[in-house]
Amino acid sequence: MNMSNEELLAYGKKYMDGVGGFIKNNRYSLVDLKQNYCVMEAEVTEDSLNPYGMVHGGFLFGLADTAAGVAARSSGKKAVTLSSHIEYLHACHGSKIKAVVEAVKIGKNVSVYEVSIYDEKEVMVAKATVDYFYID
Repeated sequence: MNMSNEELLAYGKKYMDGVGGFIKNNRYSLVDLKQNYCVMEAEVTEDSLNPYGMVHGGFLFGLADTAAGVAARSSGKKAVTLSSHIEYLHACHGSKIKAVVEAVKIGKNVSVYEVSIYDEKEVMVAKATVDYFYID
């Protein structure tokens, strides 16, 4: 995809506005998008918490996978998760979290992204690696 950063961000926001289901229900929103780079935020509500009052690991993992998927999609190709791994570093509290995605390797068929997730105090609470397979 040959777009300026502004055009790519507008394209990404339009894409995110059109998706429903899991992404919409979890209030994941696109903040920044460049070629193979993405920043997403999520609003934390009571539905996002585990029984101990911390942000649920699945909520964090879903944000990591979604943000990395949008970064992979910035190439203009459709991509699906091939494999993923997450490490939880700190308990996560607060009303907002942020995922920052950077490319590790961009290949013809498979790409690898690293995702850092931060709480609202900018403490890194999780680190994920997500591999994507391009389907077109």
